[in-house]
Amino acid sequence: MADARRDESTGCQCGSVYSAMAREPEKTSSPAGLTSGEAQVRLNQDGPNVPPPAARRSPVAALMRQFTHLLAILLWAAAGLALLSGTPALGVAIVVVIVLNALFAFWQEYRADRAAERLHALLPTVTRVRRDGSLVTIDAADLVRGDRVMLSSGDRIGADMRVEESTAFAVDESMMTGESDAVARAAGDPLSAGTFVVEGHAEALVTATGSHTTLAAISELAQAATRPPSPLARELDRVVRTVATIAVLAGVGLGLTGIVLGLQPTEAFLFGVGVAVALVPEGLLPTVTLALARGAQLMADQNALVRRLDAVETLGATTIICTDKTGTLTQNRMSVVEVWTFHGAVTVTGEGYEPVAQSGGRPAALALLPGISSTAAQCVVGRPISRDGQWVAEGDPLEAAIVCLAMRSGIDIDAIQPESRFPYTADRMMSSAIRRDRVSVIGAPERVFQQCTNTTPECTQAVNAMAARGLRVLAVAGRALTVGTSAQEIETGLELLGLLGLEDPPRPDVHRAIQSCRQAGIRVVMVTGDHPDTARAIAREVGLLLPGGPVLGPDLPRDDRELGAILDHEEGAVVARVAPADKLRIARILKQRGHVVAMTGDGVNDAPALREADVGVAMGASGSDVAREAADLVLLDDHFATIISAIRLGRATFANARRFLTYHLTDNVAELAPFAVWALSGGNFPLAISVLQVLALDIGTDMLPALALGVEPPSRRVMQGKDRSHPLITRPLLVRAFGVLGPVEAAVSLTGFTTVLLLGGWRWGESAQPDLLAMASGTVFATIASAQVANAFACRSETLPAWSHPVFANRALVFAVGVDLALVVCFLGIPVLAELLGGTWPSWIGWIFVLAGGLAILFVDALHKSLRRDKRT
Repeated sequence: MADARRDESTGCQCGSVYSAMAREPEKTSSPAGLTSGEAQVRLNQDGPNVPPPAARRSPVAALMRQFTHLLAILLWAAAGLALLSGTPALGVAIVVVIVLNALFAFWQEYRADRAAERLHALLPTVTRVRRDGSLVTIDAADLVRGDRVMLSSGDRIGADMRVEESTAFAVDESMMTGESDAVARAAGDPLSAGTFVVEGHAEALVTATGSHTTLAAISELAQAATRPPSPLARELDRVVRTVATIAVLAGVGLGLTGIVLGLQPTEAFLFGVGVAVALVPEGLLPTVTLALARGAQLMADQNALVRRLDAVETLGATTIICTDKTGTLTQNRMSVVEVWTFHGAVTVTGEGYEPVAQSGGRPAALALLPGISSTAAQCVVGRPISRDGQWVAEGDPLEAAIVCLAMRSGIDIDAIQPESRFPYTADRMMSSAIRRDRVSVIGAPERVFQQCTNTTPECTQAVNAMAARGLRVLAVAGRALTVGTSAQEIETGLELLGLLGLEDPPRPDVHRAIQSCRQAGIRVVMVTGDHPDTARAIAREVGLLLPGGPVLGPDLPRDDRELGAILDHEEGAVVARVAPADKLRIARILKQRGHVVAMTGDGVNDAPALREADVGVAMGASGSDVAREAADLVLLDDHFATIISAIRLGRATFANARRFLTYHLTDNVAELAPFAVWALSGGNFPLAISVLQVLALDIGTDMLPALALGVEPPSRRVMQGKDRSHPLITRPLLVRAFGVLGPVEAAVSLTGFTTVLLLGGWRWGESAQPDLLAMASGTVFATIASAQVANAFACRSETLPAWSHPVFANRALVFAVGVDLALVVCFLGIPVLAELLGGTWPSWIGWIFVLAGGLAILFVDALHKSLRRDKRT
């Protein structure tokens, strides 16, 4: 438990941690807690119990960063050189590009920051307090001074407090002190807001809330910390730097080549600037940001809260899921359905957590039921409560089911409250209580049996039989208290009283979700603390474990390679009676085998494993605050199927990044080709397109379709076949953009340009008439735009032709293409814009090439995809 949270030292000295704890609660607080009226008065006085708002990044500073990154600096340099060379129109156009790109990127970053804040607010933050003499659950923001708060393992401490009563109580204060070891806290000790309970139970009195807490006093230090860039961010930076470097080198190299071939220095400079501008992917970063933010929002809509945007991409690359059983694969609606005694079994039939049920069995066994259930109920703190006319679990559902059994047996729960309890711990695997002169114990059968004096082979047989039916089995024992005050002293020399068999039905959608995993090449491992036979039965029922799939536990192979080979199994695997350290080891081993690991968890001790995994998945409805803080993904509904939905969206997001990157790079080839032909001909072949037209294509006509590709809905094939994690730019992508689609787009547009010139009377080496050149240039502009429209639809899939997808499946793309075509009409048909850009309305022969550009892209793209499919088969 000492490593339940990562060392996040803020630099504070341990001795000063609690010096900022401010006002003591008013003396009117009573053991029954505040009244609702008193709480409201104090809430009005002090305000809500919320931390001071985190210092937001200055919008001005964020905007200025968009004007000073690598791509912007390159464009600023180009604008300056254009002004110095006497071409102010070009300089102004480049500045417009810089401003538009900066404003768009800033807006996307701003939206992403605000979206992250809204998503974070979806996390449930509640606490249990005594109000008006009753135990109630309230929002942590409503805590006030003087509230009496019930704390248990996994809770986040929501305000500064003072311990009033405690049992085996320990707190993780690493975020305050930098010390990772849990600290024991007893009556009178202070507790600081923002820390976590890692063990035991306590009742504490709130001493300070909101901006008066210790956490608020050190918030400025915490805000100073910066997170290192994510793998995806580094990959995007690599892509941008690579393309920018290529742009500069190509511009300089071809500009010098033009001078060698006879161009004037001014002409060579304009040519070099055009090349660089043509290759710079101005819209790449904002497009990626929008795609990730869109994916995160879609996941939130499906109850999967992404705590970091880059985790969206990592989810899509997941190759193995290590999942808990209870609450994730099952409904976490525990119910005791069978009680085994030495005189026979008792069956219990009831509805949910209602304290009414039918019991059947031998009279001798039925007579033992009240004593067994009473003994078990004393060891737990969860309760079934009536809320809005329905009985639900308050606290741990398993504990609520145990208390529900006692209530169904006619036990008055309030009358059997123990003097002290020793909570469950992973090393003991049991919990116990002392009431008057009696010790009560409940826990894992194998551990309880070791401390009992009356076990027989029949007991073990009963455990195995119940577990084989998928029941979770707990042993109940007790003895008269003679000596001892610690858990280790009293949990010995016990008398076994009986066994409880708890049923937790599987979620109805789990079987289908696991089938989707197999289709997607994702392996699933159940990692649970339950008995191996119970885990095996549930795993088979939901389809996780196929014939031949291994079941391990509690003793795992010592050799990491051996354990990894066993778990890396297509038929699924089960690891039972797992300890928190085992989950950490499993995540590490599977990562070493090359897997992208998603690990679920809900307990305090799951935090290290969640951090070790590539994607830590915490339970939002039933999980601990510690687990949620450590996770990358929080399931607001705790459903396993929600993980699969998130992976599906993650794959779709990464696929969309490839789509718009292919789209961007293809256009760059067509925009670069005219400059290359002009330079290599020594100026004998006219420049088919101007730099301003290149900018109009990049910003005016290409941006919206690229953004629309970033929100392309997931294809039906996205969960078919293993997703192989690789960089954004790959060899097949480059071949498709630079070797297939780009050259076709360039060839058709330049052929149309040449044809229009030749039909107009131009001959090689001559200067074309201005009107003829403008018409031919307009043909090139319209052809590239037409080809890019077709390319947008072609990029919707890496394997299927464009006509395989319903046109209106991506309405954003239809809208973007409509705007694209309207802009082309404006750029060529409005005289002022046409004169500024240098291209006019094409002739009738030019329109043939405009149409041919789009059709050629669709045909060649389909042919290339068909050849790739044939090659793979």
